[in-house]
Order: sequence, then structure tokens, then C-alpha cells
Amino acid sequence: MHVGMSTMFQNPDREKTDFQVYRDELRLADLAEPLGYQSIWGVEHHFTDYTMCPDVIQFLTYMAGRTKDALLGTMVVVLPWHDPVRVAEEVSMLDNLSEGRVILGIGRGLAKVEFEGFRLDMSQSRTRFAESAEMVLEGLEKGYCEYDGEIVKQPRRDIRPEPFKSFKGRTYAAAVSPESAELIAKLGVGVLIIPQKPWDEAAKELNAYRTAYQFANSEAAPPPVVVGWVFCDEDEERAYEMARRYIGGYWKSVMDHYQFKADLHRDIKGYEYYGKFSEKIAEYGDDKVTEFFLSLQVWGTPDQCYEKIVAIHDWTGNDTFVGVFSYAGMPSEDAEANMRLFSEKVMSRLKEF
Repeated sequence: MHVGMSTMFQNPDREKTDFQVYRDELRLADLAEPLGYQSIWGVEHHFTDYTMCPDVIQFLTYMAGRTKDALLGTMVVVLPWHDPVRVAEEVSMLDNLSEGRVILGIGRGLAKVEFEGFRLDMSQSRTRFAESAEMVLEGLEKGYCEYDGEIVKQPRRDIRPEPFKSFKGRTYAAAVSPESAELIAKLGVGVLIIPQKPWDEAAKELNAYRTAYQFANSEAAPPPVVVGWVFCDEDEERAYEMARRYIGGYWKSVMDHYQFKADLHRDIKGYEYYGKFSEKIAEYGDDKVTEFFLSLQVWGTPDQCYEKIVAIHDWTGNDTFVGVFSYAGMPSEDAEANMRLFSEKVMSRLKEF
């Protein structure tokens, strides 16, 4: 199994300056390759404390110059927020600079605060994502972009620098709703799983995706990439306490950023699934929902962390695990210890299968 790490650049409650958050997160990213992590990922978000990384390509370009072999993953580039021809150019440029180390993750976005900040109609996001993705992915294979869609209109223009190599087999899309999984299959890309639902339900949707992928592409779907929030500690009780505090704190930041309690998504075209999600949150209450999210993540002693990832693999068949080790204002020394212990006592075992 391939094992990577992701930054988050969270600053809840602003107990640190944004600059200090960047110093701490970049220090962890610098540790990734020496500790044996095979990829470094970044997450795109805007305008709030949730994730202060508005340009994931820029972050990974910085990391390309500070690493030799680590792959560089976007988790994700939110296509509806960008001019897709610029995305194709920037991805090609980073891939040339890094000599082919990019893993391209794409998504369509969910937070109303971000769509409104970019003055975009959320109800168009599925169409905008589908058209942008099709143009970008075809462009990275052909070396030029050209598209005449309902929203995306692009006269033929060459991508320069020209793509370093094919992106087939190293492109993924984040999927939560079943409708998104079907679209991703038609695009011919892999699935990036950010845990939000029971693993048995995720497994059923993966099977539907695999069937759709086989039908659309006449070949088997690639194994998914799974992301997990990690807290690894030799003391089981402390691991739970820290996970409850910080993974639970991360979940609170999700609730705040996406405004799930306000139930904003129910009547927005393409986001009906999240209206049902808000209903579940209201039905079960904060504590139960937080405990459920915690149950999907990876925390405990090194043995327990390993066993949880193996169980996730049994459900999903993933060949890549990306750990998030710093989040929700966790002290930098705890985040580093978490990341080091995982690399020392969990990672080598994961790489064996």
C-alpha cells in the first residue's frame, strides 16, 4: 500500500497567527519524505479558518522544490471555482517542474460561503464540474484544450509547457453522493474517499462505481485512494482523548464551514443528498454524529491504527492511504509525534500489502 500525508492549514479560534500555522504545517510537510511518506497532499479551500490553502497547486509547487521523490497530490482542485484552461496549464507546469510526480485530484465543491465568494451559482456546479473535468482531462492527454459545452466555452489553445506524460491512472475525483460516483466513472478517473458515511454503505457505492466504470471504459476501475484523520499514540486512553478532542474538533470545523445545521443544500440542484445529510445530523444530535465520524477515522495504538486501516482496505480495496496528522489546532509537537510514531510503527507494515 502507498502511504501519503496531507496538510490542512487549519486555524480554528485563531489561537495562532496564520503565519505560524503555515510554519508548523510546512515543517510537517518537510518531514514527510525523510520519514518515508510517499506522497504529500494539499487541500483547496477559501475564506474561512477551515483550510487556509486557496491555491493547492502553488503549495505543491513549493513542495516540489523541497522534495526529490515524493508524489504531489491535490485533494482537490475544485474545478467550478477555476478557469479550466488555467487549471490544465498549471497542472502541466507543476508536472514538468516535478518530472511527473503529480497526482491530480478534482472535485466540485460544497460550501455555500465559497461559491458565494466567487459569485457562482451552486446549482450549476455539477454541469460546470463535468464540462471542466472533461476538457482538462482530455487536454492533458492531447496537449491542447478545446470545448463547446453549456457553460464551458474554450477555443482550441495549446497547453504549454506541453504535458510531461499521461495522467491516466493518476487522476482521482472526490465523491460523496452516488450521483457524483457515476459521473466520475464516466470520466474514467479513480475515486478519492474522504470518510463521511458507514463503510458498508461506501463499499456498496464503490461496487456501483466499478460497474459503471467497467461499462464506460471497458476495463476495471483503479483502486481508490482513502484519506483518514489519524491520531497514533502508545497509550490507548490518551489516543482516544486526543482523537475525541482534535478529530472531534475537525468535525466541528466541517459543520461550521459547510453550515450543515442551517440545512442550506436541500433546495439547491445537485446537492439534494446533503439535505438528507443535514436531516440525519438534526435527528441524531452533535455528540452521536461526532462519535460516528470518529469511528470512521484512524486512532489508537500503532497496532489499532494498523488494524483499522486494514479493515478499511477490506471494505474498499484501496491501494493508497493518506493520513492527516495535524488539524483543529492540535499543538505542533503532538502533531509531529503523531506523524513520527505512525511512520515508525504503522507505515512499514502497510507498505507490505
